[in-house]
Amino acid sequence: MRDLVRRIASATPRDRDRAVDALRALAILGVVLGHWLVTALVADSGTVRVASPLQHLPRLAPVSWGFQTLAVFFLVGGHLGARGYATARARGETYGRWLRARMTRLFRPVGAVFTVWATTGGLLLASGVGLETVHTLLTLVLSPLWFLLVFAALTAATPLVARLSPLWPLAVVLHVDLVRFGLDGGAWSDRIGWVNVAAGWLVPYCLGAAWARGGLRSPATRWTLLLGGGTATAVLVLTAGYPASMVGVPGAEISNLSPPTLAAVTFGLAQCGAALLLVDPLRRLLRRPAAWATVALVNLSAMTVFLWHQTAMMAVTAIGLTAGRPLPGLHTVPDGAGWVLARLAWLPVFAVALLVCWTAFRTYEQKRRVSRGGSRVVRGHRVPRPTAERRP
Repeated sequence: MRDLVRRIASATPRDRDRAVDALRALAILGVVLGHWLVTALVADSGTVRVASPLQHLPRLAPVSWGFQTLAVFFLVGGHLGARGYATARARGETYGRWLRARMTRLFRPVGAVFTVWATTGGLLLASGVGLETVHTLLTLVLSPLWFLLVFAALTAATPLVARLSPLWPLAVVLHVDLVRFGLDGGAWSDRIGWVNVAAGWLVPYCLGAAWARGGLRSPATRWTLLLGGGTATAVLVLTAGYPASMVGVPGAEISNLSPPTLAAVTFGLAQCGAALLLVDPLRRLLRRPAAWATVALVNLSAMTVFLWHQTAMMAVTAIGLTAGRPLPGLHTVPDGAGWVLARLAWLPVFAVALLVCWTAFRTYEQKRRVSRGGSRVVRGHRVPRPTAERRP
C-alpha cells in the first residue's frame, strides 16, 4: 500500500489541482450516501416498493441538505470543461475531437449497466417476479442517469456557456417558478417547469467556468455565495412554500429536484460557496501522499461508484430476503428512529457490495493505455508500474 501511495504521488503532474478532484469525489460520495439513506425497499405482499424515511419522518428533511451535492458536481464539471476546452483549443484540437473524448469517458461505463440490467430484468420476469417489482428495481437503477444526460448537454454547450454569467440562467429559473407557482396556468405551467432542468444546473456550471477563468477567488465572493444562497433557501422554504427536503420524496406534491426549483438553485449557490471555501484547505491536506492517493483512486472510479451504488443496495436487499423475514432497516417501513439506526448499520454492508461491483466493472471506466516508460495512464493519472513488472 505504501508503494502504491508513493507511485500515485510521484506520478501526479505538478500542475494538477488536487482540490478539484477532492470536490468531485465528495460530490459523488454525497450522492451515494444520500441514496442509501433516503431510499428504502419495502417487501410487502409479494412485491417490493420504494419508500423514504422523509415521508414518515419529515423532521429529518434538513439532513438531505448534507447529501444532495449535485451542484458541487456541476461546479467541478464547469471548471474542468471550460479549462479542458481552452487547453484543447490551444493545442489546435477540434471541438468534435474534444467532445468525443469527453463523451466517451462519460458514457462508456453506462453500457455495462444497461446490459446487466436488461438481462436481469428479463430473468426476473421469466422467473415469475411481478412486473411492478421489476419496474421498481429498474427505476431505481436508471432514474439517476438523468443527471448524466444533463451533464452531457452542458458539456457539449461549453463553448457557448463558458463565459455566460450565472445570473442569466438564475433569472430564467426565477421566472419559470413564478409561472409555475404564481399563476394558475394548468398543465402547461407544469410542463414549462422542465426548462429548469437545463437552466437550474447551468447556474453552478457557469460558476465553475468562471472559476476556471480566474474568477471567484475572493473569500468575500465565496462567503457571499454561501451565506446569500443559504439565507435565500431558508426564506423560500419558510415563507414561500418550497419543500424543506432537497431530494425527492415519494408522494410529495412538489419536488425540489423534478424539475429543479428556485430553492434547489439557491441551495446550490450555497453549496458552491462552501466548496470554493474548502479549496485552499483541501490543497493543503492533499499534499499528504496518503490523502491524495485516496482521492485519486476514488476519482478513477467515480462513474463506476455512481452507476452501481443502487445495484449494490438492491443486491444486499435481495440477499436479505433469504432470511425468511423482513430485516429492520432493509425491508421494513422507514417510519421511526429504529429504522434510521438500523439503516446506518447496513451502510458498511452496502459498501462491501459496492466494492464487489467495482471489482467487476471498473475496467469499463478505467480504460488504460501504456505510455513510454511502462507507466499506465488512467483518466489523466499516470501510474508507473512497480519495478518488478517493468519490461526491458
